[in-house]
Formats: sequence, structure tokens, C-alpha cells
Amino acid sequence: MTRFLPRRSAGLSGQAASDGPGRRVLITGAASGLGLALAREYLALGDEVILTDVHADPPAAVQGLPGRWSYRRLDVTSDADWAAAAQDIDSLDILVNNAGIAVGGSLETTSMESWQRIVDINLLGVVRGCRALAPKLGRGGRLVITASAAGLVHAPKMGAYNATKAAAVALGETLDAELRPRGVSTSVICPQFFRSGLAESLSGDDPKADEMARKLLTRTRLTSEIIARRSVRGIEARRVVITPDALATFFWYSKRFSRVPFLGSTRLIGRAVARQG
Repeated sequence: MTRFLPRRSAGLSGQAASDGPGRRVLITGAASGLGLALAREYLALGDEVILTDVHADPPAAVQGLPGRWSYRRLDVTSDADWAAAAQDIDSLDILVNNAGIAVGGSLETTSMESWQRIVDINLLGVVRGCRALAPKLGRGGRLVITASAAGLVHAPKMGAYNATKAAAVALGETLDAELRPRGVSTSVICPQFFRSGLAESLSGDDPKADEMARKLLTRTRLTSEIIARRSVRGIEARRVVITPDALATFFWYSKRFSRVPFLGSTRLIGRAVARQG
């Protein structure tokens, strides 16, 4: 059953956000994977969490959560759902735009329908969320976007995913510059592949690319819980770009400080992938 918490009587965007327990956090895509793990982290800190996802009712994993939480159905591609959330929620301390999907495949195998779907969710879903609820963040608030290491470094056979996550990073850095003057920081989470429910969203346009992505998403030792715990530390520190694992950090710094060797290595990967068909 959906739980509903009473709305805080506190004011709107002009109110200062709290840095201690009792903050109000909204997370999209929170019924599973990283979103659910982030919800658990914030609940453990004593915060009030609004979990949102496309399900009409909270799944069993959500229903068993301890602490102060509520659930609402929210499709990030729906302007009406975002407008309703903005009307119902008077203030926020942390907004986490986490909902996203994966699409694998080369340019010629990825359909325009898949491109439109991933852009609508991974990029425009974040834009809608920021437009609707960023005004609810008071001074000291935090705006968070879940991107990916694929938004920082760009491997072959992942064009649609890379493009939307790179756009999410660019949006996050832009919003940090726009919102810092009123005391709101922006953080973009950029992990490498980790175990989550992301593999279930693969489009099927390129079966070989999808199979490779599933292996990368399931054979890693990183879990949603590890990424969530490290990400929350970065968010609390108000870091703009958060690479919550060693490999993502290595790739990012390699691209930034050893660009020519880095590009050479990605081209070698591209040739190897091409030889394998």
C-alpha cells in the first residue's frame, strides 16, 4: 500500500535547506537498483524520502523499507506527472534525477524509436524534473543527476547511451553554475557498470551489443549499494562530478590528462569490436 506523509508547512524555494537529519529527498526511478539503494542511504540518515517510479503501487522491495518515506507514481516522460508533483510538494532539500534506461548498439543498428525513447527518459526526463522541482530547493539544497562513466568516456557500440549521459553531465555542470549563486549545488553521479536492473531496459536493436552490456552489468563486483553509499558521500561534499569507483575515475583522468593515448586505446577497442562483427 502506498504510504503518504503529511506535507511540511515550511515555505517554498526561499527557505534554507537543512544539512542534518530530517531533510526531504525526492528520488526518481526509486523502485529498484541505484534509486532504491539511494533511498535506503537517505532513510538511514534519518531523512524523509519520496520514492517515485512508473509503478502504480510500490513494489515489495519498497514496501519493506524502514523510516519515513512515501511513494508516488511518476513517469519522468510525463509533463502532467511532473506538474502534479510540483503542485503537491511544497519544498525539497535534495532532488535526485535517477531514472534512466540503457540502449546498446552501433549507429546503424539503433532504431530512431530507441533514440527517441532514451533521449526522452535519460535527458528530457532530467530536464523536466529540474524545471518542475529545482525551484523547490532552498539555500543549501542539492540537485543530483545520475549519469554514467559513459557520459565522460565514450566506448563504441553505445552511441545512444553515451550521448544521453554526456548530455546529462553537461546539463549538471551548467545547472551548478546557474544554481550556486542561490546556494544550491549540483552533483552528477558517473559510475562504471554495476549490478542493477539496468540490463532489463536494453532495447534489443543489437542483440550482440545487448549481450555484451548484460555481461558488463552482471559480472562486476560493484553493486547498487556500493555506488549509492559512495555517491551520497560525494553529494554531501557537494562535488560536481562524482566517480564512485576506481575504474571510472581512472578512465576520466586518463581522458583529461592523457588524451592522445586514450583516444588511441578507444580506437583499438573499436577495431576489435568491428572484427568480432
